[in-house]
Amino acid sequence: MPSSRPVENVWDYPRPPSIEPSDEHLVVVLGGVTIADTTTSYRICETSHPPTYYLPMSAFADGVLRPIDGSTWCEWKGAASYFDVATPERTIAAGAWTYETPNDGYRDLVGHVAIYPGKVDACSIDGETVQAQEGDFYGGWITSRVTGPFKGAPGTLGW
Repeated sequence: MPSSRPVENVWDYPRPPSIEPSDEHLVVVLGGVTIADTTTSYRICETSHPPTYYLPMSAFADGVLRPIDGSTWCEWKGAASYFDVATPERTIAAGAWTYETPNDGYRDLVGHVAIYPGKVDACSIDGETVQAQEGDFYGGWITSRVTGPFKGAPGTLGW
């Protein structure tokens, strides 16, 4: 089901990335189980990337987010820490991340978690199934609401 919201071109998104609240209905499914469901999230919109959604931790089912060691660094948001995402049927290693103490401008992300849509069974936005951003580093959610081309596919890392 395509979105009734305006279509956006990712090349119109800013750099550094913007953060904006979203009331879109987000659903994440893993192992045949809905593990997250919310209408309160944040979108990070960055030039050449489909939006990455950060869901409140409270949107996730109890026990599905399991903190793990290790971190990465984002030049804009700061240090990210990771979670394994688990249901009785399936576990995704490092399938989600958060910014516990993000840099200025991104403090609203505290208590929110992003998930790689390509690593779970399905993600949807307002009932539309999400296509995952290509590559194994980015976590963008592609729907009919956004147009590209998108960074992440082979040969696009230098964009």
